[in-house]
Amino acid sequence: MTVTLTTEQAPERPAHRDGNVLRWLSAYTASTIGDSVYYMALAWAAARTGSASQTGLVLAAGSIPRALLLLGGGVLADRFGPRRVVVVSDTVRCLVILGLAGALLITSPTVWMLIAVALVFGAADALFLPAVGALPPRITAAGQLARVQGLRGLATRTANVVGAPLGGVAVALGGPVLAFAAAGVLFAVSLPLLLAVRMSPLPAPEQSAGPTGTAWRELVDGLRHIRRHPLLGPLMLVVAVSELGFVGPLNLGLILLSGERGWGASGMGWIIAAFGTGAGGSALLLAVRGRLPRAGLVMCVTVLTGAFAVAALAYTPSVPLAAGVAALIGLFAGLGGALCGALVQTAADPVYLGRVTSVSTLFTHALAPLSYPVTGAAVALWGTGPVFVASASLCASGAVAGLLVSPLRRAELPR
Repeated sequence: MTVTLTTEQAPERPAHRDGNVLRWLSAYTASTIGDSVYYMALAWAAARTGSASQTGLVLAAGSIPRALLLLGGGVLADRFGPRRVVVVSDTVRCLVILGLAGALLITSPTVWMLIAVALVFGAADALFLPAVGALPPRITAAGQLARVQGLRGLATRTANVVGAPLGGVAVALGGPVLAFAAAGVLFAVSLPLLLAVRMSPLPAPEQSAGPTGTAWRELVDGLRHIRRHPLLGPLMLVVAVSELGFVGPLNLGLILLSGERGWGASGMGWIIAAFGTGAGGSALLLAVRGRLPRAGLVMCVTVLTGAFAVAALAYTPSVPLAAGVAALIGLFAGLGGALCGALVQTAADPVYLGRVTSVSTLFTHALAPLSYPVTGAAVALWGTGPVFVASASLCASGAVAGLLVSPLRRAELPR
């Protein structure tokens, strides 16, 4: 009798020494840096082309198809395979951005041209994000998923550090044309690496339960899988509530806090750098250790601790103290987020993983940013302190809800 060897049955190779994982990680890093360069170039081109309100419209345009199509992107990732969807969506992004760079060689940008590109790019993102999140369980063993999440976190932080300055240099040297071309080349670099990634087959029982029927039916089945699962449902609740509590203060709120205290752009820059350092430290911890015991409990406790740090940030009297608190927020929030991602990938049935990832991505990339207008209006009415405390309380309530659910509190990552 012939036995098919799956990733779980094979001897585990550490993710940081696995060429398959490293190819995926290199492709992901190149693509993420390309994202940063693209957004820098888009913002610059929009600001030079239209008014402030038109610039805001250009930058917001991509979020519309991303929010509307994310769940459908998860369905496609499960139906056609995550690597195929990632390759197609990255190819679309590459061609659109290189096409825009070519068009700008012969004509000046217009607001409507930039909006059209942002809409297409956002639609491609809606396919890319769920599929790239569903790839790790198909390229490595279950016991390496926490380490992969740490490596992915390091790649994201690297892209944040490298992407914006690279985009700025490209704009300074050759204007938006060179910046868009650089972003397109980075997307192109990721494609052969993605094509070289080897995918493990789905286990036979899941294959027999694969996607059937209409796309709507498949989406409903995926949502039902989350609702009925003892671990996934509580995890999605923690993700949704904690993200709503974190993103407002850490993005818009931090800008308003720096203005209120007179810290200026340089002070805000130090605080953001400290946050990135803390988040990078949590990613490095997971990448090195590979697994933390009692992952569910640690995840909830770190999110809860990060929430207390968010509340404290509004009352720090100086930039050095604020930077120290921001580093703690990055450390605890980064560790909690990475553990949440690893738990989602190990708990979800592989055949539903794209749809499950699309739901968590919807909360983090589409719905959570809707809190920005609420945060701004609340700060105008009550000031930064009460708003930071209220946001931290919301985040803490998600962590406490997770602690009260026994399957989540006792959840473990595979050894």
